[in-house]
Amino acid sequence: MSIAKLLYKSSQYEQVDSFYKKDHHEYPLIRYMGSKYKLLDWIKEELSQFDFDTVLDAFSGSGAVSYLLKTMNKTVYSNDFLHFSHILATATTENQNEKITSSDLEILYQENHQVPDFIQKTFKGIFYSKDELYFLDCISYNMNKLKNPYKRAMAMAALIRSCIKKQPRGVFTISGNMEKYNDGRRDLRLTLEEHFREQIEIYNDIVFDSKLENRSFNGDIYDFDEKIYHPDLVYLDPPYVPRSDDNCYVKRYHFIEGLSKYWKDEEINYNTKVHKINKKYTPFSYRRTATEAFENLFQKFSDSIIVLSYSSNGFPDLETLVQLLEKYKKDVIVKKRDHKYHFGNHKSVTRSQVQEYLIMGQ
Repeated sequence: MSIAKLLYKSSQYEQVDSFYKKDHHEYPLIRYMGSKYKLLDWIKEELSQFDFDTVLDAFSGSGAVSYLLKTMNKTVYSNDFLHFSHILATATTENQNEKITSSDLEILYQENHQVPDFIQKTFKGIFYSKDELYFLDCISYNMNKLKNPYKRAMAMAALIRSCIKKQPRGVFTISGNMEKYNDGRRDLRLTLEEHFREQIEIYNDIVFDSKLENRSFNGDIYDFDEKIYHPDLVYLDPPYVPRSDDNCYVKRYHFIEGLSKYWKDEEINYNTKVHKINKKYTPFSYRRTATEAFENLFQKFSDSIIVLSYSSNGFPDLETLVQLLEKYKKDVIVKKRDHKYHFGNHKSVTRSQVQEYLIMGQ
């Protein structure tokens, strides 16, 4: 799609009333470790049995569950300790009616000599081509000229998904010669600029006004003030210690985490091949602290309906989690569903067969 055509399509959004309900299936899929995207129908069915108006999505990740809850006409509080996850929820759940217009696109595509070259210098030969790295610097710089914070979040969400779609396997642990990962997919053939044009349109299309005051937070879940917001239901999908490998989201998504804030307040480890940022601590990542972390979470939100999304390949095990939740909830039920996670490229896909759990207490 040419930039002229995109400008024309975006100008149409200025004339369209966005006050209509959307369906959660319209939410753009983001390749994200542990994503519940393909389980949204099941989650909706199980949550619908509860009577609640306000809900906290405590570990929002890709933002898919927060958006689902918005389409269910709930007041949604979305939280994640990763900044890019906060941006995704700001753009799609908190944002009610702001879209990227033709005039916004003209700002984003402005050419000027003041564009910094941080991304071009830092990630030269690691991710993307020379022109694409310049494009990232340019869009990031021009994004700050958008006065509306929701428009900035929309533009950044489009840029984040573009980077994930362009990157082989959707993670930022590999670098250098990407041809060995090129299996002919369209996502790998398109440039970042071409992806960005498409993503602007996609994110514009899912904006709707639920007429409720949703909020997106970027912080440690233990700092969330449940006494102020009083969520009727708390949906928990925290990291968990897997049987093998690790659950470090920063290791896999460090580039888009840094991009979402232009690496402000982030320390880059230049000794690593892909120039990772330092890992953020979470007690859910370690066996020695995970069990206590879950109990503290159940205690913190003991006045709310608690729904924990979990997997059979995690630590602690199901029996332990049920026992912990029963300390704070009289009625605890477990729903199970077979699920297969796919991770990899089209030639070599790792499939992990697990049971997904919804551990629910009220």
